[in-house]
Amino acid sequence: MADSGAWESLAVELHPRVLETLRQLRFPHMTPVQSATIPLFMNNKDVAVEAVTGSGKTLAFVIPILEILLKREEKLKKLQVGALIVTPTRELAIQIDEVLKYFTVHFPQFRQVLFIGGSNPIEDVEKFKKDGLNTILGFLPKQRRTGLFSATQTNEVENLVRAGLRNPVRITVKEKGVTADNTQKTPVRLHNYYMVCRADEKFNQLVTFLRQRKKQKHLIFFSTCACVEYHGNGLEKVVKNVRIMCIHGKMKQKRQKIFTEFRQLESGILVCTDVMARGIDIPEVDWVLQYDPPSSASAFVHRCGRTARIGHHGNALVFLLPMEMSYINFLSINQKCPMEEMKLMKESVDVLPSLKKLALNDRAFFEKGMKAFVSFIQSYAKHECNLIFRMKDLDFAAIARGFALLKLPKMPELRGKHFSGFIPENIDTDSIRYKDKNREKQRKKLLAEKQQQHETKKKFLKNKPWSKQKTKREKKRKRAIKRKGSDLEDEGDEDIDELLNDTRLLKKLKKGKISEEEFEKQLTGT
Repeated sequence: MADSGAWESLAVELHPRVLETLRQLRFPHMTPVQSATIPLFMNNKDVAVEAVTGSGKTLAFVIPILEILLKREEKLKKLQVGALIVTPTRELAIQIDEVLKYFTVHFPQFRQVLFIGGSNPIEDVEKFKKDGLNTILGFLPKQRRTGLFSATQTNEVENLVRAGLRNPVRITVKEKGVTADNTQKTPVRLHNYYMVCRADEKFNQLVTFLRQRKKQKHLIFFSTCACVEYHGNGLEKVVKNVRIMCIHGKMKQKRQKIFTEFRQLESGILVCTDVMARGIDIPEVDWVLQYDPPSSASAFVHRCGRTARIGHHGNALVFLLPMEMSYINFLSINQKCPMEEMKLMKESVDVLPSLKKLALNDRAFFEKGMKAFVSFIQSYAKHECNLIFRMKDLDFAAIARGFALLKLPKMPELRGKHFSGFIPENIDTDSIRYKDKNREKQRKKLLAEKQQQHETKKKFLKNKPWSKQKTKREKKRKRAIKRKGSDLEDEGDEDIDELLNDTRLLKKLKKGKISEEEFEKQLTGT
């Protein structure tokens, strides 16, 4: 008699080469989601599956896809599409592509193709939200099998079920030992912690935590791309002898390389945004650290699910400000997510002066800090749980101290306010140089041109008719723009590319091609 958890015990028979691949991958037994889903999917049922992260959902649809195609009476014609898998992120697409290759290598009659986002992932996601899945479904044949797999059942998922699936079988898989009326979304082997600390204590607590666990593997989630860049650079300077890598949505080709490298590390730190929150399988992640609470309860669940996968144990820690304490009760009610408090580490060392020193010695780091602060405030203002995460309760001075800022940036949220708790550094920040000599040379050149234009403008206003001044100014401006464009091409610096991209976004906003909300989303990467 076959083992009830063995693949051979399925009510449907799997191809011998599929079974052999499963043995090679060391998957001798099915997970509950696989045993519940595969027979239904293979028997031509649409399925809507909800199961906790790390429960084995990928194989639950990869195997039926192969089996259905292998059992087709009419063989696929050349260039005919047999199956389409749609995922929310490029990392997850790459991961599923890798898993599928283990199987298709034994079936040369099939060919798989991977399509991922373009040069601007933020724009891709916005277009996908606006035009995406329903448009794709409209091109697909009505006689098809459709499966929808998720760790959380959101309104968007439910709408997709109604629009794209025909009388689906709904499958909700609980882990062993979880009662039927328990709606907990996180794995039972996940230990979930929270730490309450002031905004100007958070980074010090994070650094202390990481210094004590250098041999472990960590994912640290921040709310925006700019925060990832700034804090990732800061951690590299104050947490020594640890591999620290960064991934966020504004990165282009190097995202794939970083993702692949980090998966292979035994220990290290990956600083990231929510592009790494869904479906990504990184081996042996010990801790998921949520430095900034996510914008939604479902995002909290997906983030935590990067650890404690497929029966393993794992840990997650979210940092909260004192005013955000009610988030614990919210998660308990909304997601049935049990949380345990982790006390502040008394042995923490103040590393914020080190960050200020970095900003004083490199304009690039100074600018990243300012941009990160602005993007964090803007992201906080759009939090889904705005009854808990309220802008009016924020201590802007403490946050600025926590970001180790030299001065406060000019932004609408701070206009007309005075913050006695923040003392700006007594320095002319325009005098801070770029550590990169080429960037500093370019900055000086632009400043000199700006000063020259200012002086020329004053001279023309005194001595020439306005119409002639305008003509000459326009010619001079066009030459300057052409010259700057040439210099920027030679520079090849990602920060300059980002500056040009931001300028393009501003032009789109002024022309009415995008809304203010879209402009802010794409600018901050949230």
